Amino acid sequence: MPEITPCLWYDMNAQEAVEFYTKVFPNSKVLDTSYYPENAPVPAGTVLTVEFELDGRRFIALNGGPQFPFTEAVSLQIDCGDQDEVDYYWDALLADGGEESQCGWMKDRYGLSWQVVPRRLIELLEGPDREAASRASDALMTMQKIDTAALEAAARG
Repeated sequence: MPEITPCLWYDMNAQEAVEFYTKVFPNSKVLDTSYYPENAPVPAGTVLTVEFELDGRRFIALNGGPQFPFTEAVSLQIDCGDQDEVDYYWDALLADGGEESQCGWMKDRYGLSWQVVPRRLIELLEGPDREAASRASDALMTMQKIDTAALEAAARG
C-alpha cells in the first residue's frame, strides 16, 4: 500500500508552523525543505514545502497562500494518556493566539484544528455501563478542554 502523507496548506508561514509543532511534540523533526523556483508567483527562494515528522508521523507543510484557510472539517487528534498530557498539549497549542472550542477541540495560532483527547474519555463512552457513558457524554458537552476527573465524576453519577 502506498504511504499517505497529510499535506497542510499554510498562508506563507509553513516553516514557522513546523518549527512550532516540532518543539511541541517529542521525537519530531524537519526532514526536508523545498523552495520556490524562479518565475514562481512568489519570490524565488521562498519556502515552498517543509516535510516533517511529529513523533514519527510524516506531514508536509505547503506555503500556498491565503486562498485556502483551514476549517474544522479536518483536525488532528492527539491521543493523550492522562490529564497531564491533555493539559500540556492544550496549553502548548493554544499559546500565542490559539482558540478554544468545545469537547476537546481547539485551533492553534495557524488555524489548524486539533482534538486533545484523553484515552479515558473513549473508555467511558465505549464502556458497558451505558448510563455512565451517557452521563460522561453530557459532561463532555459542557467542556472546552476535557477534564478527566470531571468526566469520571459524571460517569459515577
